[in-house]
Amino acid sequence: MNTFIETLLTIGALVIGGVVGLLFGLLQTQARRQNKKLSDSGKLKSGWMVMPGSFGRIAILLMVLALIQVCVPMLFKGNIQWIVSLGILLGYGWTFVKQLKQRAIYKN
Repeated sequence: MNTFIETLLTIGALVIGGVVGLLFGLLQTQARRQNKKLSDSGKLKSGWMVMPGSFGRIAILLMVLALIQVCVPMLFKGNIQWIVSLGILLGYGWTFVKQLKQRAIYKN
């Protein structure tokens, strides 16, 4: 029974991390599109404004992770926290790879 619970926790950690990473990736993608519109329209005022709001988006990511840690503390005990991190990496990585594929399609 203990192995079953560990397996369930591992899968849950991977799924929750994946959802958080995917949502963060989608948020970043939306910001990138908005920045491209600003740049194309000439409304981007300086090079320092390349990704406005990025600190706010990272703060949101950290608050979501803190909220998950408070609501589901068992996902952050032992080595399970690394599975959550892996899920975040996979979720965000999926959006990143998707962007790279779109750029490759448009270049050809």
